[in-house]
Amino acid sequence: MPKREKRFIKEVGDPTDPNGLLAFMNHYLDGLRIKHYTKQTLWNNERYIRDFIEWCDGRALRQPQEITKPILERYQRYLYLYRKKDGKPLSIYSQRAKLSPLKGWFKWLTKQNYLLYNPASELDLPKIRQRLPKAILSEKEVEQVMSQVNSSEPLGIRDRAVMEVLYSTGIRRMEIVNLSVFDVDAERGTLLVRQGKGKKARMLPLGERASFWLTRYLNDVRPSMALASDDGTMFLTRLGEKFNEAWLSRTLAQYIDKAKLNKQGSCHLFRHTMATLMLENGTDIRFIQAMLGHAELSTTEIYTQVSIKP
Repeated sequence: MPKREKRFIKEVGDPTDPNGLLAFMNHYLDGLRIKHYTKQTLWNNERYIRDFIEWCDGRALRQPQEITKPILERYQRYLYLYRKKDGKPLSIYSQRAKLSPLKGWFKWLTKQNYLLYNPASELDLPKIRQRLPKAILSEKEVEQVMSQVNSSEPLGIRDRAVMEVLYSTGIRRMEIVNLSVFDVDAERGTLLVRQGKGKKARMLPLGERASFWLTRYLNDVRPSMALASDDGTMFLTRLGEKFNEAWLSRTLAQYIDKAKLNKQGSCHLFRHTMATLMLENGTDIRFIQAMLGHAELSTTEIYTQVSIKP
């Protein structure tokens, strides 16, 4: 059963105007596709640029040349003052997520000489405070979560392999979803993240236990799940499809809830736990930075403020 593509039903902009905002959004997205950006990145960009075009429609702004820095600042203020159905404002993360694609889009418009200057070049994004991870597992708690898996069943073996890889490598949710069978060498104990955040690749060590469960999954479970049109995606659903990120989060969260640790989390909980335990065991923070794929050391240094030892 083929996976349904997410579609945008609401119409925005003028589809008949070759010089309109909608047309240039489509050109921009085509450029991202050529550069092999992920489907999720493309969808996020289109979603938030469409939001901006819809806002422009209500103000008779039709073409990129009509967008100035003051107009973008008005849109930013609109996002700041916006209230959801429950009366709550947009979070700083949501405001930033809606504005970031606009900076990339207008940078592209300027670079392609569709605009003489970039109105978004000096647009300051909302500042995000560095937050400590909400929860960290101890080594004993990790084992408690792992023990919730029924490893006598195929899906249990798959789920155990997923959690072991997350715990061993600290890769992100999107990275494990996009993992290919060709990216892992269980014998040598290595895992290649081909397109991590920022489209950066990195080679990671894979622990012995994670290698064991991954090999068991590959040998005993995956062959019966893979379809004739197998594209090499590592982890598959019972229907032979690639994982949906939200579904994966819900599945792992159920195992954590079942362990009754009074802690909530999912894929990122294993990432945070791996980084914190490595740091507490004396691993150099720059090695942890490389493992996590952080561009800035300051992002990794947040783990120096976390301790799960009594």
